Amino acid sequence: MKAIDFQRLQEDFQGLNFNDPGAWPQAPKIAAYIVSLVLVLAAGWWFDWSDQWSQLEQKQQEELKLRDSWLDKKRQAVNLDEYKRQLEDINRQFESLVQQLPGKAEMESLLSDINQAGVGRGLQFDLFQPAKDDIREFYAAVPVSISVTGSYNDLGEFASDVAKMPRIVTIKNMVLTAAPAPAQASGRNRDSRAGAVAYDGRLKLDATAETYRYLDEEETNRQQGGKK
Repeated sequence: MKAIDFQRLQEDFQGLNFNDPGAWPQAPKIAAYIVSLVLVLAAGWWFDWSDQWSQLEQKQQEELKLRDSWLDKKRQAVNLDEYKRQLEDINRQFESLVQQLPGKAEMESLLSDINQAGVGRGLQFDLFQPAKDDIREFYAAVPVSISVTGSYNDLGEFASDVAKMPRIVTIKNMVLTAAPAPAQASGRNRDSRAGAVAYDGRLKLDATAETYRYLDEEETNRQQGGKK
């Protein structure tokens, strides 16, 4: 292998006449060709190819998204019958839930059932006050403030009876406190200490019983009009 004569190369690059590059030695000519090629490639990249490369990358990303979308739709098409079956099941479940929501005409009967559930367990209602309906998307919540007094077991049975009702009723915001014994004419409700109140083991439950009803046609139209 012939060794490179660096001194000869150095001499070739000295005293070059830039007005007559055709007379240059071979090494400077090759170097000039390489520099010219690099400059041409750099100019092409800067003025044209970089934009095309960006467009190519963008199209490649769009291709991947379209491919994923196509695969997803293909899976949906393959499982279309299963999706239809699931939709039918969801519709049946929804209809079943809606049937548990009374209408306006049935609310009075439902509130009476809640009251009777407490009376049937021997509870004393100190407060039973329905509040203003809370209108929501396709149903209305009807909160009822209640205050009942009774034994621990009777209060638990009352909560269980309410939970077993065919209509949806929830009890929340519960506060349980000891209830003072009822006043007696003989004064036996007072203990030996003056002014002290005796307790007979009963409890007082303050809570909110919330039930729900579906909206009638007028209320539904009003809700939809409000959204528009």
